[in-house]
Amino acid sequence: MLLFLVVGPPMEEKYGSKVLLLGILLTAGISGLLQCVFFPSTALLGASGIVFMLIMLSSLAGMKEGRIPLTLILVAVLYLGQEVYSALFVQDHVAHFMHLVGGTCGTIFGFIIAQKRL
Repeated sequence: MLLFLVVGPPMEEKYGSKVLLLGILLTAGISGLLQCVFFPSTALLGASGIVFMLIMLSSLAGMKEGRIPLTLILVAVLYLGQEVYSALFVQDHVAHFMHLVGGTCGTIFGFIIAQKRL
C-alpha cells in the first residue's frame, strides 16, 4: 500500500483521474481474466498488479517523442527482472505473474497515452 500511496497521486496529477481510473480498471480486468484462465483454483487478494502498473507508468512519465526513457529500462530490469526471478525460483505464495501482468499493462498503457499526447 505504501507504494500505491507514493506513486498514485503524482500519476493522477499527470494523467488525470479518468485516465488513471481507466488504466486501473483495465489492469484489474486483464489480471483477473488471466488469473481465471491460468490459475483457476487460486484466489488473489490485493492490488499489487495495479501498483506495478503505476510504477511502470511513472517510469514513462517524462517520455519524449518516440524515445524510450532510461528510467523505463532501469525499472523494467530491476522491478520486473526481480519478479521474473521470483516467479521462476522462489516459492513464497506471492502472485509474481500478476505483478508481471500489471507491469506489462502499465508499460503498454503508458505508450498508448504518450502516442495520443504527442
